[in-house]
Amino acid sequence: MSKYFLPILLCLISTRTFAGFDANANCNQAYKNILSFKLKAARQQIDHEKAIHPQNSFTILLDDYYDYFWMLSTESKNDYDRLKSNKADRLDRLDDEDKNSPWRNFALAQVNLHWALLNARFGDNTAAGFAINKAHRQLQDNQKKFPTFLPDDIPLGVVNVALGALPDGALKSILNIFGIKGSISNGITMLQNTIAQLPASNYAMFYDEAVFYTTYLQTDVVNDEHAYTKMLKYTARMDNSSLLKSYIEGYIALRSGHSNEAISFLDKRPDGNEYQPYPYLDYLMAIAKMNVSDNSANDYFNKFLQTNKGVNFIKDSYLHLAWDALLDGNTKRYTAFTQLVKTKGYTYNDKDKRALTEIADPQYNPDLLRARLWFDGGLYAKALALLKEQNADKYTTTHDKAEYHYRLGRIYDAMQQDSNALNSYQQAINLGKGTNYYFAPMSALRAGNIYEQHHDISRANTYYNMAIGFKNHQQENSIEQKAKEGLKRIKP
Repeated sequence: MSKYFLPILLCLISTRTFAGFDANANCNQAYKNILSFKLKAARQQIDHEKAIHPQNSFTILLDDYYDYFWMLSTESKNDYDRLKSNKADRLDRLDDEDKNSPWRNFALAQVNLHWALLNARFGDNTAAGFAINKAHRQLQDNQKKFPTFLPDDIPLGVVNVALGALPDGALKSILNIFGIKGSISNGITMLQNTIAQLPASNYAMFYDEAVFYTTYLQTDVVNDEHAYTKMLKYTARMDNSSLLKSYIEGYIALRSGHSNEAISFLDKRPDGNEYQPYPYLDYLMAIAKMNVSDNSANDYFNKFLQTNKGVNFIKDSYLHLAWDALLDGNTKRYTAFTQLVKTKGYTYNDKDKRALTEIADPQYNPDLLRARLWFDGGLYAKALALLKEQNADKYTTTHDKAEYHYRLGRIYDAMQQDSNALNSYQQAINLGKGTNYYFAPMSALRAGNIYEQHHDISRANTYYNMAIGFKNHQQENSIEQKAKEGLKRIKP
């Protein structure tokens, strides 16, 4: 019997150390269900896979996807504190995998990226910096060893865009220590190419994930004017039973000035007990409806506030409820909601941080507020008509005068009336310089964008530098980063 002992022992050691990744049909379906927010079904499938194939390390990665999408749906700080300890154990187990498998570093990088994004979401910038550094190095190593392993290009593209878009601050300082830099243009190109290649590849299962990241980055980071059209093309291949598809359609439509379309997408989202509750979608619906003056917007804000167990968008929801009261002329209710902006919620999220600065500004002029909302909703003609009925001289504060011209500039810009837009932006710059409001620096940034589109490099350079030159204002980091990215694009 002893002659069989050594081979059996070696086999057991090999199996334990290099268990391998088997993206079989069961794992594929579990992954699909996670991305569709069918988390109950996914949990059952993952546990079943562990029972019948305990050595399949793909389940380690699936567990991490499960936690990541659970956190996206709940936004709960308690869940974050409870689940984040899972990361170290998963990394340890994945680190024991076969270094000659492309799945090893891919899985390690995905776990690090998931938690970097969650760390940043909850203000743990140091942890996020270390995790991004590790993910970046793991993906670079994989690229050298396995240059044709297509799934790598999804997290690598995300990391490149994220690093390239980081404003000056704690997280960027941490990453600079490691000598890590990214490129927005390289990252977006990589992601777009990956989306094109995935459907006909052996890795088609990752298509929805690639679309999820790419559409968000095109809209929120790159400000791609074709983001909405690209989103429609990308999501056409996605399953209508996926709640992720509804999120992507609704979010991108809302962010790109298509609020009526966003309402339609979100209204048709799949529903039922098989889906993880996702209160954020009610928040998106509320914003979209308010942008087009739909009176049911408040119902969705209240539903979000009642069902949301997370930490984000609470202050911003109360801000919008305050705005609704202001538009109704109910100053008592407006004041009550502004107090809730101060006392409720947290400031992990930029929207919630800005909510506090918004209520610190002079009380909104109702016409300017309505024009702003209509612009955000894509109702450009209505917003323009409203403002053209007004005159800048009717406003008594520098804030309102500067905002009037800034809002006009944004509307003309969206309607591709570039000459009128540039004139309005210049007026906003003249009136807003020397204040801490964002109207002047944002106008300089937008003017730079227009001159860049017209290939007037000299003026684009002037206005981008002007945007950077404004200091101590409400959106300094964001505007400065975008202006610096503009300077990179026009650099000879």
